[in-house]
Amino acid sequence: MHHSVNSRSVMLFGTAHMVEDPDEKRKKLRQFMEGLYPGRYDTLRPDHAQDIKATMVLGMEITEGSAKIRTGGPNDEDDDYALPIWAGVIPLRTEIGAPLADPRNLEGVALPEHATRFKIG
Repeated sequence: MHHSVNSRSVMLFGTAHMVEDPDEKRKKLRQFMEGLYPGRYDTLRPDHAQDIKATMVLGMEITEGSAKIRTGGPNDEDDDYALPIWAGVIPLRTEIGAPLADPRNLEGVALPEHATRFKIG
């Protein structure tokens, strides 16, 4: 049997540690949120102490890493093409749709700018 799959993978190595200090946890959570959704953190309700206490945050100094990317079409043997078997690529895509408001939002709450700027990559 032969089957090819296009993929991307990253492996990072290091020793993880728990971030215990509440202020440091808030800082790391803010950095994480801002990395994904720039401008979103400042639109959220303020953190409750219980939110921070209940959320585990891990840090890791990266000591080593590797990445692999496989692209292109099938990598079949020449003899395989003499067989009546389909070969090819089925593309998969991730796309971002238009924001959908929660119907329970307060009336008049506008779509925030960070939601219109959201993108992958």
